Amino acid sequence: MRRTSFANWPCSAARTLDLLGDWWTPLVLREAYYGIRRFDDFQRELGIARNTLADRLRRLVEGGLLEKHEYETQPVRYEYLLTDSGRDFYGVILTMVAWGDRWLADEAGPPVTVHHDHCGHDTTAEVVCAHCKEPLDWEDTTSRPGPGYPAKLLSRPDIRRRFHLDARPEEPTPPSH
Repeated sequence: MRRTSFANWPCSAARTLDLLGDWWTPLVLREAYYGIRRFDDFQRELGIARNTLADRLRRLVEGGLLEKHEYETQPVRYEYLLTDSGRDFYGVILTMVAWGDRWLADEAGPPVTVHHDHCGHDTTAEVVCAHCKEPLDWEDTTSRPGPGYPAKLLSRPDIRRRFHLDARPEEPTPPSH
């Protein structure tokens, strides 16, 4: 079965899932955050089939999250290093962990904790507004077409509904006397 590509969808979530949307790819990145760099080490830690791992590493290199560096010439062997893009994805992994700790952990608690070395405390990820630093909840946000959204799609009724483009702003209620 061919998988549908979301690489060209006008949605950053869909594009990200197109690159990382199977269960092995985020786990390969998790291991990279733990300091794993070499193919055999990834394979041993994850218990992943070699062909599957080779495919996931190739996709992460092509996607710009890892860089492949030769560390041995006889035979040729490579290590995989996080790029700026790969390091930036760490927050996404932490957010997934926070959700899993809240909704999937058993009574014993989270299987792994995250310690913030800078302040010396254990912590969890929290998504906050970049402006006011308040937590972002789905019911307190509104998605709008950004500058990269294809203008030709904005006339479609389903898109206009999704982004509430036909809704009129509510008029303020006049004060009662």
